[in-house]
Amino acid sequence: MIRIVGLGGTTKPRSSTEIAIKIALSAAQNVGANVELFDGDFLTNLPHYGTAQACESEIARLFIAAVREADGLIIASPGYHGSISGLVKNAIDYLEETSRDDRIYLEGLPIGLIATAYGWQATGSTLAALRSIAHALRGWPTPLGATIRTGPGVFEGDRCIDPSVQSQLELVGQQVVQFARLGSERPAMAETRA
Repeated sequence: MIRIVGLGGTTKPRSSTEIAIKIALSAAQNVGANVELFDGDFLTNLPHYGTAQACESEIARLFIAAVREADGLIIASPGYHGSISGLVKNAIDYLEETSRDDRIYLEGLPIGLIATAYGWQATGSTLAALRSIAHALRGWPTPLGATIRTGPGVFEGDRCIDPSVQSQLELVGQQVVQFARLGSERPAMAETRA
């Protein structure tokens, strides 16, 4: 079964970013993926990468293990001062632990990206930063990256009330699964030709 890992949220429970990634992960699950979310609570409790506490962190080990087994990722970040949040960046920094794996970093994995912010400029620059990070980690950002301008009329409680935003988020989740399936078929095709 396709395994998709989600990473995203803020220090605020049920933030717009967390609601958005849950919608994308739910869409991935609806098309047959097994999903796991590392949310704002995880991000808040994750020690700074490179510290002594990081070496001893059980939640960090669980996160790295999940990423190593993943067929795709979805990363969602709020736009803070025109870029990704420090909490999300800290978690991404832990992927350095995969630099000596057989599959280095996120080599060949589809990466769905979601940026949320109060202004359009921050959504665009945050999405661009996420795309650059995905490329640096050898991942493949999906064709659609969702940029969500948060505010009244988008989220209510734990759900999205804007149909166009809902559609974007669902498509991000579906594309990650679609490309993960294509990627899982490639090695088998190469073996039959050899």
